Amino acid sequence: MGVNGEGTDEPGWDVSPEDEIAPVVEAAGRQVRLWREAAGMRVVELGQAIGYGEDLVRKVERGARIPRAEFLDRADGVLNAGGHIAAFKEDMERARYPKKVRELAQLEARAVEQLLYSNHNIHGLLQTEEYARAQLGTWRPAYSSDELERMVAARVARKTVFERVPAPELSFVQEEVTLRRPVGGTMVLRRQLEHMLELAQLPYVELQVMPTSRADHPGTGGRIQVLKFGDGTAAGRTDDEFAGRPVSEPRQLRVLELRYGIIRAQALTPRESVAFIERLLGET
Repeated sequence: MGVNGEGTDEPGWDVSPEDEIAPVVEAAGRQVRLWREAAGMRVVELGQAIGYGEDLVRKVERGARIPRAEFLDRADGVLNAGGHIAAFKEDMERARYPKKVRELAQLEARAVEQLLYSNHNIHGLLQTEEYARAQLGTWRPAYSSDELERMVAARVARKTVFERVPAPELSFVQEEVTLRRPVGGTMVLRRQLEHMLELAQLPYVELQVMPTSRADHPGTGGRIQVLKFGDGTAAGRTDDEFAGRPVSEPRQLRVLELRYGIIRAQALTPRESVAFIERLLGET
């Protein structure tokens, strides 16, 4: 264990040789080792100088652990690497997240408008960290602790979409059942609902609830996601069409937008939805 909290060997940062991210992590570790050896420092001395434990430094150098940005900055400074080590920060940030999550985050970062319908779970962009951890923890086969922490970190990182300037237009429709299921327990659910009420106040967020009593609507086939980009193009996906893969052909997108439009019209209005969530909080 290092001399401070950042030096602890916490889950979510380890890498196995078969991971697709292994080559770039190994490259970063190799740079640390080469610059350390050039400086005539032992592993333990570098660890002490930057505030990390010897075991963790060895893991980084052999490519078995993704180094944090702080690690790279400190190592670069202590070893006088002139930015060669710190240059890996962006790669290491991306490396922590699974490929499919990185690709989704890239699309979301480009989108100027998102249409998002969720029928099984609260949408990932709306989730609190504790709710995300509890929800991902229900998956089977279960994630290892490292995998779980990587998935949670990736989901939380996607929430930077709310901080973009200019902000994208975000339309969410949530099935009522997703707001009632006590994922993580009553208090986790309460904080999740409170968080959604806060997000619903943002001027570029439209949050609607689809009551369970709506028997006839076109969302029974699964989630729908449509991302519209500034150049007029778009991409989308749904669970029950196109093998669940992202699509961008106009005729395919038309199907998704048609369904989402009907769902949006049948759901409670944003104001009614906020009142509905407030009532749920009173019952929870």
